[in-house]
Amino acid sequence: MTEALARTAEELVRSLRLDSPPVQVTYLDQAPSGVPEHPGGVPSVCTFFAFGARSPFFAGLSKHEECEVGAFVLGIRPEGAVGARLRETLTAMQREGYLNPGEEAHVPHNPVAPKFVAYGPLGALPFPPTAVLLFTSPRGAMLATEAAGSEPDPWTVPMNGRPMCAILPILNQGAPVAVSFGCTGSRLYTDLGDDRLIVGVRGDRLPAFREKLGRVVRANAYVHEEDAARRATAAHPFHRSPPPA
Repeated sequence: MTEALARTAEELVRSLRLDSPPVQVTYLDQAPSGVPEHPGGVPSVCTFFAFGARSPFFAGLSKHEECEVGAFVLGIRPEGAVGARLRETLTAMQREGYLNPGEEAHVPHNPVAPKFVAYGPLGALPFPPTAVLLFTSPRGAMLATEAAGSEPDPWTVPMNGRPMCAILPILNQGAPVAVSFGCTGSRLYTDLGDDRLIVGVRGDRLPAFREKLGRVVRANAYVHEEDAARRATAAHPFHRSPPPA
């Protein structure tokens, strides 16, 4: 399984021209053996996503509670200190106009939190992914959404903004593929470039997505060649190379 996932990771990197490995996220009921535990102390849940592109590890629920919004999205009940910080954060965001009153009620979140979460490069963990995150260019997101919409069995692709971590419950609640535009915090905490989006693939749909993506990449290569040839013969001066300075 691990070798197959590693091969899938290599293919995704090549097809989407990724500059970082696909990140595997796995929800677990018990702490895994043979996988190091993260010491915690991170400012956000999405920081775990960035670390997961480097090496495999797992973290318990308490390690996710520094990020009150991410904890809520993960499914941690907004009670006690976490709940108080969440209410303070939401009040401040509404005061500044970042959130509209009541908007938080519509933020996707897990109804029940997993007991542990493992992160790592796809294929580096000894169990299958709950979801796979791809930090990709708009071109890569284009190909991914085309793959999701290709026949047979086309998939609807939800698109989400803030918070970025909500892409996981969106996948867990039924979407095979989803796209996140990210949010201000996630771009800061993960060093996500302004030219990057996040594509999420549900773990059980990864083999079908890989197959569809292969067809879409080959088809786009054909269309690119055809369009390049057509552009080269276009008479309009807009399509011509500018004269040398």
